[in-house]
Amino acid sequence: MDRKTLAAAFPHTVPVLMGYLSIGVVFGWMLSAAGFAPTWAAVMSTAIYAGSGQYLGVDLLKNASPLGDAAFLTLIINFRHLVYGLSMLEKFQGMGWRKLYMIFSLTDETYALLAGVEAPEGVDEKEFYCTIAVLDHLYWIAGSILGAVAGALIAIDTEGIDFAMTALFLVIAVEQWQSSQGHGPVFLGAAGTLACLLLFGPDNGRFLIPALVILVAGLLLMRPRLEGGERS
Repeated sequence: MDRKTLAAAFPHTVPVLMGYLSIGVVFGWMLSAAGFAPTWAAVMSTAIYAGSGQYLGVDLLKNASPLGDAAFLTLIINFRHLVYGLSMLEKFQGMGWRKLYMIFSLTDETYALLAGVEAPEGVDEKEFYCTIAVLDHLYWIAGSILGAVAGALIAIDTEGIDFAMTALFLVIAVEQWQSSQGHGPVFLGAAGTLACLLLFGPDNGRFLIPALVILVAGLLLMRPRLEGGERS
C-alpha cells in the first residue's frame, strides 16, 4: 500500500469511515453489554468481519445457541454475498494472493464502493481496490474496539441501537441510486423480495434465498442490456 494509492483511495472510503466507526461502536457496545471482554470485539471484527453477522453473533453467543442454528442463520444472512462475488469476478481477476482477502473483505459497504469507483490515472487498479478493502476493514475493527471499551466503562440500554447498520446501508443505497442511470436492478430486487415475502412469509428469513435466486436470474437476463447502457 504505497502513499499515492492510499491518498487516492482514502477519500472514497470516508463515508464508510464515518459509518463503520458508528456501527462498529454499536456492535462493540452490544457485545460488552452481553458480558464479553473487548478482546472478543477485536477478534470477531478481524476474523469474521460481517456486520449483520456479528450483530447476530452477539445474541448467539449470549444465548449459547447450538452450532447448527448459528451456521444456518449465518448462511441465510450472508447468502447475498454470493451475488456480490459473482459481480466482482472481473474486477478481482489478476489480483494473485490478494484475491482471497478481497473475497473475505467484501462487505455490503465495500461492495457498494468497489462497484461504483474507478482507479484514477496513474494508480494501479488492483492495488487501489485492495487499499479500499483494507481501509474499510481497519475502520470496522477500530469502531468495534472503541465500542467495546466504552461499553465496559459506561452502562446504557442498547435496545434498538442495532438499527445503525440498516441506516448506513440505506445511505449508501441512496447514493448509488442517485449516481446510477438505470434502476432496473433495484425494482427487480424490490419486487422479487416482496413477492417471496408474501409467498413464504418472514419466519426465520426463509424468503431470502428464493428472493436472491430471483435477483441473480434476473440480473443474468438483464446483463446484456445493463452492460450496453454502461458502454453507451
